[in-house]
Formats: sequence, C-alpha cells, structure tokens
Amino acid sequence: MNTDRKLSVALAGNPNCGKTTLFNSLTGATAYVGNWPGVTVEKRSGHYKRKTGGKIEIVDLPGIYSLSPYASEEIISRNYILEEHPDCIIDVVDATNLERNLYLTTQLLETDVPVVVALNMTDVLKKNGGSIDEKTLSNSLGVPVVSISALKQNNLDELMETAAKVAESKRKGRSVLEGGDISEIIGKARAIYEDCEIENPLFHAIKAIEGDELEGQKNKEAFDKVSAILAGGTDYEAKTADLRYQFITEKCANAYKEGPTAKEENEKGKPRLKLSDKIDRVLTNKWAGIPIFIAILFLIFHLVFSEDFLYLNAMGAFGSGITFPDFGDNPFTGFLIGEAGLASPGVLLTNLLSGVTDSITGLVSSGFESLNLPPELQWIPSLICDGILGGVFAVLGFLPQILLLFLFFSILEDSGYMARVAFILDRIFRKFGLSGRAFLPMIMGFGCSVPAMMNTRTLGTDNEKVATIRVIPFFSCGAKLPILTAVAGGIALAFGMPYVDLITLMMYLLGMVVAICAVLVMHITTRREKVPPFIMELPAYHLPQARALMIHLWDKTKHFVKKAFTIIFATTVVIWLLQHLAWNWTYLPDEASEGSILASLGQFIQPLFTPLGFGNQLAGGVGWVFAVAVVTGLMAKENAIGTLGTLAVSIGAIAAFDENASGEMFASMIAATGLTAGGAIAFIIFNMLTIPCFAAVATAKSELPKGSFKWTVLFWLVVSYVVAAAFYTMIDFPWTIAVWAAVLIAGVAALYFYGKKMTAKEAAGA
Repeated sequence: MNTDRKLSVALAGNPNCGKTTLFNSLTGATAYVGNWPGVTVEKRSGHYKRKTGGKIEIVDLPGIYSLSPYASEEIISRNYILEEHPDCIIDVVDATNLERNLYLTTQLLETDVPVVVALNMTDVLKKNGGSIDEKTLSNSLGVPVVSISALKQNNLDELMETAAKVAESKRKGRSVLEGGDISEIIGKARAIYEDCEIENPLFHAIKAIEGDELEGQKNKEAFDKVSAILAGGTDYEAKTADLRYQFITEKCANAYKEGPTAKEENEKGKPRLKLSDKIDRVLTNKWAGIPIFIAILFLIFHLVFSEDFLYLNAMGAFGSGITFPDFGDNPFTGFLIGEAGLASPGVLLTNLLSGVTDSITGLVSSGFESLNLPPELQWIPSLICDGILGGVFAVLGFLPQILLLFLFFSILEDSGYMARVAFILDRIFRKFGLSGRAFLPMIMGFGCSVPAMMNTRTLGTDNEKVATIRVIPFFSCGAKLPILTAVAGGIALAFGMPYVDLITLMMYLLGMVVAICAVLVMHITTRREKVPPFIMELPAYHLPQARALMIHLWDKTKHFVKKAFTIIFATTVVIWLLQHLAWNWTYLPDEASEGSILASLGQFIQPLFTPLGFGNQLAGGVGWVFAVAVVTGLMAKENAIGTLGTLAVSIGAIAAFDENASGEMFASMIAATGLTAGGAIAFIIFNMLTIPCFAAVATAKSELPKGSFKWTVLFWLVVSYVVAAAFYTMIDFPWTIAVWAAVLIAGVAALYFYGKKMTAKEAAGA
C-alpha cells in the first residue's frame, strides 16, 4: 500500500450524526476554513496524520439527508463527490438511528467512489442495551463497516487505515434497487450513460429515472434518452424511495440487536423515556421553555460581565463579616475585587489582560521619555502610545469576555440545546411570519453576521430569507461586544447605575425584541406569505467535546486578533493622523485637536445625531468624537471603541489610555462631553442595530434577491435611528413616554387594519 500518496477523504452523513465531532477529532489544530468553489458557503478541511506515516486530507461535507438537490447543502455535497473525485467517502452513521441514516448510504453506494461506513455513537447504543453486528451490516451493504465513537475518540485509527486501504482500490457503483422490479430500467439507463461516457453512470442513471431536475440540466442528452424509456404515469422518485427503505428494513435491520431492556419495553408496550426525553419535558415546555432560555442567557451574561459576582456586594456580604484576601500593593490589586464587588470570571480575565496591556504601554512610554526626543519628534510617542497601542489595546482588552461568551454559546449549541430553542421559538415565530428554522441563522448572528447570513440559504422562500437577513444584525455579534461592555461600564461608573451584566443582557434582549417586531411588520406589509412548515430533528443531549470547543475558540481568537492587527491597526493610525493634522497638513498637538481634519469632519456630521443624544447638545466642543466612532465602526464594529480609545487622550478625557479600563475611559468621555445616560444608551442601540460591518454588508448583497439590498440598507438605518431616538428621549425626557406610546398604538392600529384589508383582498383573489 502506497503511504506516500496524499489521499483525500470526504466525511458525509446526516445532521447530528457526529460528523463534525469526528472531523475535529481527526484533524485537530490542522483544520482550516474556506469557501466551496463558486459559493460563499463555509468549507472545512484539515489533515489526519497516519500512524504509518503521511497525511490524509479530510473534507467535512455539509450535513445532509440525501443527494437529491432540494437544498444548497445537498448540491454542495453531491457536486464535491461527483466532480472533485475524493479517494474515499466515510459515511458517518448514527448507530442509534440506523434505519434513517442508511437512506443516504444507499445513494452514496451508487457512486464509483470507495465507501467506508463509520458506525458512530456505538458507545451510546451499548449503554442503551443494543448492539449492531458489523459483519452482517457490511455483507448487506457490500462495503467495510467500522464501529467508532467520535466523541470518545475510540477506534479512529482503525477507521482511517480502513479508509486508506479501500481508497487504493477502484470501485464500481452498485445499487440496492437493482434487485427490485425496476432493475431492467436501471440497466438500460446505466448503459445509456456509459455510452455517453459520463462518470458515475449508475448514480446519474438512477437520478435520471427519478426525474432529478439537476441531472436534467447537467446531462440533458442522456437524461432525455432515459426519460423516453420510462413508463408513463409512474412516480419513479417515490418508487425508488420505497425500495430503498424496503432494502434497509429487510437486509440491514437484522444487524441490529435489541438489548434486554428494549425487549422488555417492547413486550410491555410502554417504552421507557430516555434521559433526553425527560429533560425535554422541562426545557421545551410550552410555558417554561422561554423563561428558562432567558434565565440561561442571564446566567451566561452574569458569568461574563458582572462586576458584582453572585451579587455578594448587593446582599451586603462585604459588610457582614465576610472578608476577602488582601493582595496588598502589587500588580493584581483591584483585579479580583473592585468598588462594585467580586469580579466575575469574565471581568477577572479582562482585568488581568488589561493589566498586561497597560504595562506594555507604560514600558513603551517610559522608553520614549528616557530618549529625550526633540520637540519636532514628540509626535512619535503620541502616535505609538496613544494612537496605535491605545486603539488596538482598547479592542484586545475585550478578548477574554468575547471568547468566554463564544464558549458558552458553543456549549449550548454542541449539547443540542439550541435546536430545542429553535423548536420552542417556532411557536412564536410562526405568528410573525417565520418558521423556527429562521432562528438558527439568527442565533448564529451572536457569533458573526457573515456565516449567519450565508446560512439563510436553507430557508424555504425569498420572503423568509430577506426578513431573516435584515434582522440578523440585531443579534449582536462578538464585534459589538466591546461597544456594549465599554458603554455599559461607563454608564455604571458615571451615573451610579450598577450591574453591567444586566445592562448588557437588556441590550441583547432589546435586539431580539426589535428583530421580532421588525419581522412582524414585514410579514404584515412587504413580505406577506404563508409560513412554510418547520421540520427538524432534535438531537440527543450530550456533553460537548472539550477538544472541539478549544479548536473553535482558537479559530475565533485567531480571527479576532488578525482583525485587531490589520483593520483596526490601520484605522487607528488613520484616525490619529486625521486627529493631529490640520487642513494645511501642519502637525497639531493633543491640546489643539479642535482644528484638526477629523474634528471638522466630525463636527460636520455631528448634527445628524442630535436626536439621538450624542450630537450638537454635547459640551466642550468635542462631542464629535462619538459621530466619528459611529462612522469608523461601519468598517468593523470593534473600531468604534478603538477610535474612542485613540481620541480619548487627544481631547483630554484621560491623561493616558493605559491607566484606564474601557469602562473608566468611557466614563471619562461622558464627563468631558456631558453625554447623558439616555445618550449613552442610544449610542449602544444605534451601533447595535445600524448597518453592520463592511463584510456583513457585502455578504447581504450577495445573498439577497435582486432589488432587495438598497431597501435593506435603508431598513437598517431607519430602524436603528428611530429606536435609538425613542430610548434617548424616553430616558432623558420621561414626559415623551406618552408621546411614543401614542405613536406605538397608532402604528399597531394601522398595521392591524392594513393586515385585515390585505387578508380580505387575498381571500377574494383566491
């Protein structure tokens, strides 16, 4: 066997079969992400190092139920198998759902690609009292079968060596349909495709018999010849499906052996509830499901953002005899316990990182002081310390909290809980014109809007897709987290409003509420349609794989740090230059920044934000910094705080950025500009709801149907502006609550009567 040749192995399987877990276990840190050729859908590849030497390329195909072109994932997987010529396919099969998973297997066997069946989750099957005879199943399918546990990494080396061995030999496709009553037609169709010299003739022949639309487009001549020999009035697609399931039931099901517990349950006719079913009785309860979800979100935000962990200070713990370690005068003083109380894990890690970055900035600043640079070179330490380091470190300081938030969301997703949340929300979303399926890309928006928008390709209709893409930015991504945390921390310090975690959670919930309301308005007005049915499989609960979580976090860290040292680095340099150059290109020191290019540009657009509380009403002539931060945040949301970190020193809000945490920096800017609590909240809301970063905007443009993009951009601007203005006026001018309430009631009434009129019109037209 040739171990020097680099083999390519594709992982195929149903959703929730453990395919991604297997991919992570095999590839580890070698995994990398790209795009499939011709489509902006994420492609995951990596390498497996063989014990005998050499590497095997692993390609993780999207989770699919069949190779029929009903969704983009199925088309991607099908095209890769047929056109990219992998050396072998590892078909990952959930051993606890054998019959359903083998439907895809029967289609993979029809290709000429060597196949190995990886019987996953056999440890779970054994725990439930069942077993599967590998030899019997292998004889029925005609390909090797290897039992594994991707989660526990059992038998993975044997699987890969089997795949490598099988890949060395050529294979001709065979079909489980050939023994049925359409075997003669299959033979004739196969001969037609062989005469046309088309690769994988059996697979294509069966697709032609089934009337596959994609097949008709790619191989029209052969497809038409096959269509001519088919008997009229026969639904061959339904017939082949029936024959596949018949084969699975008669030839493969006998490989499964029930355990004594399962036999006893079948005899009594009362199946015992599995642990997942018992948990679902609580977590998917009609009344308790949503409150539990909100409670879980609150717990996550408390662990990540709270400066009074477990609310010990609020309960008087610091004054009731409870004492904490006295760290004395050392670099860690104040990191664990602050004025608000005991720091949460997220705040503690952030404080530690801030201490490191502050020390770096301090050392660099001291180094410049020791050089005694002449006056004409004093701009160099200002550029490096206040511009570059101040801006980049302002963003990097949030890295621990961002990663901790990603970790918790990844645990919820990998454990199977997020699928339950989609199921629960389907009951609510259906009333607003969306299915629960739309929640999955929305919840991905908490990580990043770009893959979330790409994931809308799985949605049923253009209307549902457009509505979902428009509200995905309202689910605040990790890039917006620095804005939320810095402003919330500044509000807490400047206005005595404690509990940063509660402020942050309320902003996240506000985004979700605005999203639901926006979808409802679109459903009643411009995006009217009947909600498509929502069918999804709820995977069994399981503990996430620690290694997979760490790989995921490592990918996020690399992505975030790369942005910090590319886009944000470049932005902070440009901001510093514009802040220290006049229109005649002369250098301006910090104290003369009011005459800079940046100040004049900021002052020009500042009036636009007056209704939002951070416009012309700000004092000191430096309120334009918030307008500039909003604009730079359009490139990358992290830029907003990076920009403020750079400008804070220049406008005299703080003496040096390295002496202040982000919350203290924003509190200092509040004091310098006279920004009110309402204006600060409006600043969060506008940045959270407005046009997302350039990458997300480009993705939306490519994913939206023709003619929808310009209206989507206008939608983001209008919604963010109106909601931010409403909260600013209601917080700072409480009497406007009555005005906004009247506007809301009038709007609801108008929507109600408009919807009623359109429903009657549609009924009359039908």
